[in-house]
Amino acid sequence: MKLLLIGIVIGIVIAAGGAVFAHREPVAASATAAAPVEPRPANALADNETAQLNEVVERVQREYVQDISRSDLLDAAMRGVLGGLDPYSSYLDAEEYADLRVATAGTYAGIGIEVSTADRALRVVRPFRDSPAAAAGIRSGDMISAIDGEPVGADLDGAMSRMRGPRGSFVKLAVMRTGSVLPLEFTVQRAQVDVHSVVIIPLDGGYLYARITNFSETTGEDFAASVARARRDLPAKPRGVVLDLRNNPGGVLESAVEVADQLLEEGVIVSADGRTPAARFSMAATPGDVFPGVPIVALVNGGTASAAEILAGALQDHRRATLLGRRTFGKGSVQTVIPLSQGRAIKLTTSRYLTPSGRWIQGSGIQPDLVFDDVDGAPVDFDDARAGQTLATRDPAVHAALELLAGRKLRPAARGLTASSDSAGQRPAAIRK
Repeated sequence: MKLLLIGIVIGIVIAAGGAVFAHREPVAASATAAAPVEPRPANALADNETAQLNEVVERVQREYVQDISRSDLLDAAMRGVLGGLDPYSSYLDAEEYADLRVATAGTYAGIGIEVSTADRALRVVRPFRDSPAAAAGIRSGDMISAIDGEPVGADLDGAMSRMRGPRGSFVKLAVMRTGSVLPLEFTVQRAQVDVHSVVIIPLDGGYLYARITNFSETTGEDFAASVARARRDLPAKPRGVVLDLRNNPGGVLESAVEVADQLLEEGVIVSADGRTPAARFSMAATPGDVFPGVPIVALVNGGTASAAEILAGALQDHRRATLLGRRTFGKGSVQTVIPLSQGRAIKLTTSRYLTPSGRWIQGSGIQPDLVFDDVDGAPVDFDDARAGQTLATRDPAVHAALELLAGRKLRPAARGLTASSDSAGQRPAAIRK
């Protein structure tokens, strides 16, 4: 089975800037002792090249200032080989590869919170519904200051890893909360958590707000189910949809394509080009739009990356949505995840992906149709029944999107709003009524 991903979601955190991955199954080694000796592949290391590597390893082990194991040296060598290619190719040890598989599954063992590291701290964006964190009293906006008595510090990735653990185990969190002078302490029992990456809530005036935090293997199904619930609960067809892709780092490519397919009637969603047949592909929409005739404004910013850019680019190129916000991250290469022995793997850049109009967005990102500076938003507890009533007043970007959907003109001077076109001359998409 081939799994394409754009971006990474590691357990409890949504971190900006991801990669596209394709999963490749390992080839089983022959168990027959008398199997014929295969000729050396043309691209295998020559004897003199192997000797050079062995010479470096031997010198380091003998003369480096401190003792270092041979396995650690080989791991470092492999990280150097992959890391020297580009920012997205890398070597994964067994733990890192396991984290990657967990990150894309849509379920994991942990406490069930989404956190942001944008301000170099662990800020709770929201506890997942019915999660251990929610049951313990963790709230949106809480700042995690210590984990099991150890300060979070500068190593945010390490801190997040300490919050994960076996199902049934406990973790102690100290959090700073607005209005509290001293840290609050919580003991949370880890459990199996189903990550719902889609939130759809009604807004005043007959509009819908749809937020996608990342793309896991279940996001496409989650989006379809959330849309079905929203349409069932609304008395009439929504007047418009605010699609929030801000700070969405990406994830599983197929899931982003599934969401795009649900919003498009036809046309190419994404294509990719590379050296091998597997690296060249094109994915297209099938007939059927879950919101036929309903205008969409999609919110984007610099944290909108990879798979989220695939969705945003497809909606923009097909003029299905107006993009409002700031230029996106700009991630346009594809990595293949190739399993190795002993539970390890490598991520190798194998192709580039293009939006439907043929744009390669690497490094340049997607320019929104309307630039809106005040687009970062604030943590919102979407389990709060009043969230839909207060969202537009709390979040200027959501308010601006609703103004556009209602056909009202925004005040450029007051809101930092400017019309824009990208380098390819893309015209701003029209709000469709």
